[in-house]
Amino acid sequence: MPSLCNRLRARVTLLALLLAGMAGCSTTDTFEQPAPLPEIEATTELKRVWSMSVGDGHDGDFLYLAPLNAGDLIYAASADGELYAVESKAGKVVWEREISDRIFSGLGGDNDRLYLTTEDAELVALSRADGTELWRQSLPTEVLSAPQSNGNLVVTHTIDGKVLGFNAASGEKLWQYDGTVPVLSIRGAAAPLVGGDIVIASFASGRMIALTADAGQPVWQYEVGQPQGRTELERLVDITGQPLVLDSAILAVGYQGKLALVDIRTGQEIWSRKASSLYSPMVGGGDIYLASANGDLVALRGSDRREIWTQDRLSWRQLTQPMVYNDYLVVGDFEGYLHVLNREDGALVGQLEFDDEGIRVPAQRLANGNLLVFGNSGEMAVFKVQPQD
Repeated sequence: MPSLCNRLRARVTLLALLLAGMAGCSTTDTFEQPAPLPEIEATTELKRVWSMSVGDGHDGDFLYLAPLNAGDLIYAASADGELYAVESKAGKVVWEREISDRIFSGLGGDNDRLYLTTEDAELVALSRADGTELWRQSLPTEVLSAPQSNGNLVVTHTIDGKVLGFNAASGEKLWQYDGTVPVLSIRGAAAPLVGGDIVIASFASGRMIALTADAGQPVWQYEVGQPQGRTELERLVDITGQPLVLDSAILAVGYQGKLALVDIRTGQEIWSRKASSLYSPMVGGGDIYLASANGDLVALRGSDRREIWTQDRLSWRQLTQPMVYNDYLVVGDFEGYLHVLNREDGALVGQLEFDDEGIRVPAQRLANGNLLVFGNSGEMAVFKVQPQD
């Protein structure tokens, strides 16, 4: 009999192929080919500050190994077990370590520890000081999203809908919540939000559920998407992007669902509108930016959610979450290109081929304002976006 991990791996590999074929299309549409790389008149440039290679990156697996941006330091990992701590300003390696495990999730962390999950379904805690292993715990099944911690509690979310809380210092399992997942789901999972007294988990069923941090007991739930249709494909309503915290509310979006602002204390809807996306929304200057599931980039006015502009020249190119950079937006795509858009009107104003194996992980803003980019091959770089000379 094949092992549980092998059977799960076969299942999620199939879903990765489905996702690549769908690229987020509506199930009433025919499958579309990605738009060709647009020809643009560039008025901005992505100026490289520093770059390095992090092992073999995703090493051919459909993973989301996002680096951990921790202010002055960046922590990064590759699927083949290489770990790095790097100064964010100049790219100097502070320490590096190689582990024998194959890594399945990006890094999570708190003030003292780093956390990752392995291909063999284990949660591993490491010292932030030098990467030495502190403890490890077995998980029921694989975890794709980065573990999240508030310093006392570390939480993981398995691909079959289980949310588990562990003591961050000792690794002792404290609680487990068993969510339900549909027969078919998209390969990807939103990382949980972990606060001081509440944990918010997002499920492939289209539900967000708030749990008490001390015991994992449900407090409220909210439906970002409700399954509809006769086929399993039509009923996909996964939430694969971590909700965005905005003061006392969270902004969330689901596939074939809606974009919604929800009170973080009560789960009450503040507003919603129909939307479909596989990545978290982004907010900048009071406006909301969304990479729609079909590849269109949409800007919405935050005050009334009216559409400001839509950029459709990148359709079906499997865009990452847009990142705000001053007056610009930056997104990556499946061919490894970075695209720069004008935030005011959505015009494409810059372009750079970064990683020929593609970009799946969204870019991140560093404390100094620069842009951190991680490609599927393990290429990691920091950029500035500036007008061309």
